[in-house]
Amino acid sequence: MTIPATAAPAGSSAKLPRQIPYIIGNEGCERFSFYGMRNILVQFLASSALLAYLPAEERGDMAKEVFHTFVIGVYFFPLLGGWLADRFFGKYRTVLWFSLIYCAGHACLALFEHHRTGFYTGLFLIALGSGGIKPLVVSFVGDQFDQTNKHLARKVFDGFYWIINFGSFFASLLMPIFLREYGPAVAFGIPGALMFIATFIFWLGRKQYVNVPPPASDPDSFLHVARTALFAPGPGRAGFLVAMGGFALALGLLLGWAVHATVGLSWWPESFGFVISACLALGAIIAFGGIGTSMQLDRARGAHPDAAVDGVRAVLRILIVFALTTPFWSLFDQKASTWVLQGNQMAMPHDAWWWPSWLVRDAAQMQALNPALVMLLIPFNNLVLYPALKRMGFEPTALRRMGAGIAFSGVAWVIAGALQLYIDGGDPVSLAWQILPYALLTFGEVLVSATALEFAYSQAPQAMKGVIMAFWYLASTFGSLWVLLTNAGVRNDYVTSHIGATGLSENAFLMFFFAGFAFVAAAAFALYARRYPMQDNYRHA
Repeated sequence: MTIPATAAPAGSSAKLPRQIPYIIGNEGCERFSFYGMRNILVQFLASSALLAYLPAEERGDMAKEVFHTFVIGVYFFPLLGGWLADRFFGKYRTVLWFSLIYCAGHACLALFEHHRTGFYTGLFLIALGSGGIKPLVVSFVGDQFDQTNKHLARKVFDGFYWIINFGSFFASLLMPIFLREYGPAVAFGIPGALMFIATFIFWLGRKQYVNVPPPASDPDSFLHVARTALFAPGPGRAGFLVAMGGFALALGLLLGWAVHATVGLSWWPESFGFVISACLALGAIIAFGGIGTSMQLDRARGAHPDAAVDGVRAVLRILIVFALTTPFWSLFDQKASTWVLQGNQMAMPHDAWWWPSWLVRDAAQMQALNPALVMLLIPFNNLVLYPALKRMGFEPTALRRMGAGIAFSGVAWVIAGALQLYIDGGDPVSLAWQILPYALLTFGEVLVSATALEFAYSQAPQAMKGVIMAFWYLASTFGSLWVLLTNAGVRNDYVTSHIGATGLSENAFLMFFFAGFAFVAAAAFALYARRYPMQDNYRHA
């Protein structure tokens, strides 16, 4: 049903919609489920029989590659879920069906712990299910409110974000224990049970939800305006040629992979499988297509309202901001891969009086610091840090916060690299030292991730906000792509010899490399932010 929006006074005594607890309960269980399996994945793969065909020293790198390939899928499939919901099925049915796929993926992980094809099929199904519902649940919450109770929505969104971190915290803390004590079948089975409960809770509220029907096709959508701009006749077609060059490059990448997979090509990089090739192809389409559209965008005026054309221009500017955050995501997501593998080389500080040895006995459990610190840092920043900076005469704008967040992630990786140097030198290094890089990386996450959504919402016109969310999720996809490309690069003998010439181990070199990657991105971000034309596209009351 669709409830008509009616005006209400600001002091309305409207109550919280009765269906909200079903959505919040679903999200808490789903997040425990997702982070429960995600945060033990590298730990399991690095020591499992699934990678026994590789030499022992290569299993950690392959575990990282599998993990980041999985993350790429998780943040790519929101495009599919959002499209199906908006064009055909609506949010409720799309979330329910993708949740069932999600459950099937968890079942595969628990049942096929010793079967590579079955286990990887489970990862694919979880990426499909999790990614498919990712762009829908938050907006489904918003659909439950109208003009009579919209003043309660912020409290619900605060609770929604809190329950995400609550589920992530306990999953990160507890699931490594179950993996160590009871084995992978139980450790992957528990998140599967939680996902089934999440789906059941969501289904229970089916008769109370407000189901907004899929919108009609918009003739002035982002893609329609971009297509008009590129194909409109007129003198000079430089933008069209740039865009077509991007499509040609994408086609070449996919054909190159297909031919190499079929008959082999001597010049094709061995590490460029389908995932890397497809992501590079998508990047070529977005980059060259965006540049070409920007060059000819004014040709769409007249065929589309000026507001729609200006909206596309705003989205293209925001895409540059998002592109500059992708190095941050390449650092952030490695806390569940590279940092876990590093932690396994460190000494558990059981002799420290303050260390909770009764609970924390595994390096993977250090990931619980991230959601715990998020819940502390958000109120600290809003109530203490930002007001203090304003009193000192420094305005912490959205772009300044995001640039600083990228830089803080680089500092975190410098510290992680320094720890690796001590480990490589044979010195015993306490796992407690990882608290410092985790704290800096989480501080960077709060500055980048929480701020980016606020920034994008304010900059994008109302009709383009859905497009922006889809592109935001792709930022994480390309962050993991940089990790896969780096892993592919270090398998090259030429690159390996140059790393050896530095006197650093491969692990230490890559940590400092990613730190430098973040610093370069932060500098580029600062330069672009200085000339970014800020907009204010919040809707009028």
